[in-house]
Amino acid sequence: MTPEQVKALETRVEERWQARIAHDWGKAWEYTSPAYREVFPKQLYVKKFSYTANWELTGLEVTNYDPHAAVASVVVRVMSMPTKQTSAAAKALGAMPRELHERWILVDGEWWFGANY
Repeated sequence: MTPEQVKALETRVEERWQARIAHDWGKAWEYTSPAYREVFPKQLYVKKFSYTANWELTGLEVTNYDPHAAVASVVVRVMSMPTKQTSAAAKALGAMPRELHERWILVDGEWWFGANY
């Protein structure tokens, strides 16, 4: 990958996560691949989410790229906290670090989130 491709991918990943952090599922859907959007309309995508967690994006790293498949692996690091603290333990733990592994697909020069659902 060229440095420009890496930067473009990092920007798309960050934009998608900013939509998720804002709980703007319709905007997050816009980052899914064209093939995914053909099968799953926005209204169905939006309905599958709830407001059970809040996130803070703490980092991301492009870890691999397969040029033949045009697929990149990205590790996203977030702090995750439940929106409802239902127990004393949950309150005591607070935000927890999470590391998520995402797959992004390059289609016609644009990066798209490869939904694994």
